[in-house]
Amino acid sequence: MSAAGAVEARLAGLGLTLPEVVPPLAAYQPAVVSGAYVYTAGQLPMVEGKLPVTGKVGAEVTAEEAKGLARVCALNALAAVKSVIGDLDRIARVVKVTGFVASASDFTGQPGVLNGASELLGEVLGDKGVHARSAVGVAVLPLDAPVEVEILVELVQG
Repeated sequence: MSAAGAVEARLAGLGLTLPEVVPPLAAYQPAVVSGAYVYTAGQLPMVEGKLPVTGKVGAEVTAEEAKGLARVCALNALAAVKSVIGDLDRIARVVKVTGFVASASDFTGQPGVLNGASELLGEVLGDKGVHARSAVGVAVLPLDAPVEVEILVELVQG
């Protein structure tokens, strides 16, 4: 196999396909290239244009459901990255993942929820998917989404 398309071949091997880029909900771009980096906007767990689940984690949504939704967010983030760089094989590494979890007042499992995104990036990108991360509990997210994820990716230079 040629070097081009290796990341997408790994996605396919995992039974995953990149979705269409989720259209912005307001005045922003899904991803922006600045120098050697791609910054994504916060990605909701949209599937075919809608949220499969809404509500707060620890109340209407279980931590395990939210972890699966975080995987969807990471897949949507990779789609946003591809939309601005054309080929995911240009990723040198994922530098940072920031995740927001709409949390019931007594829910403290945000890191476990965000493992869904981190694990997906590791499965898809191997060592290039290892990153720093913040997992933040919030009162509410857009569209009553349970989780939102943004990533910062460094590109291969040259």
